[in-house]
Amino acid sequence: MAELRTEEEQLEALKRWWKENGTSLIAGVVIAVAGVLGWNAWQDYQEGQAEAASLRYQELLSLAGQDNLDDGAQDRAQQLVGELLDDHDGTLYADLAVLIRARLAISDNDYESAITTLEALIASTDRDYLKGLARLRLARLQLAQDEAETALATLEAGVPDALNAQRADTRGDILVALGRDDQARDAYQQALKLSQEAGQPVYGVQLKLDDLGAKDLTL
Repeated sequence: MAELRTEEEQLEALKRWWKENGTSLIAGVVIAVAGVLGWNAWQDYQEGQAEAASLRYQELLSLAGQDNLDDGAQDRAQQLVGELLDDHDGTLYADLAVLIRARLAISDNDYESAITTLEALIASTDRDYLKGLARLRLARLQLAQDEAETALATLEAGVPDALNAQRADTRGDILVALGRDDQARDAYQQALKLSQEAGQPVYGVQLKLDDLGAKDLTL
């Protein structure tokens, strides 16, 4: 009998506990389940967004790689850039789309628009490599616009080490435009050395050295 009373007391205690805590326990379970389902839905959404961005970028890249774009292709390319910026802002695809927008502007001989586009990317992206790549392209555009001093300042603002050979090559071009041939020669030699060390050739550097009367660089 004592054991039976103990079991009855335990059952009553359990009933009281459930009455006092059951609602909050169920609510906690519901919230936890909702959280898991919400997280899974968010993950699915993110994956879908990444896939959509990738498909758009691949189409954009294909269009930009054509030698000549007709008006329809130009319009489609600009539409894709806009969609990437609107729907995937802050992603790598969006930053790459801005670089392509600048390239499209150049192919259309709209250098001012290309310069503005690259300057905007440099100001907005937190990706050092893309920032450096944009600076290289901006410096070349500024040089083409006979703004050699501005181009030199653009390069000196910072380019990552992975682009040092290209930076040295571009710097040599700028120095030639400024009539500083000795410094240009040093820059080209540095570009050639860096490219050989990295196993990533920068084409045309040796020809530029030859034009300056420099000998082949031996490592």
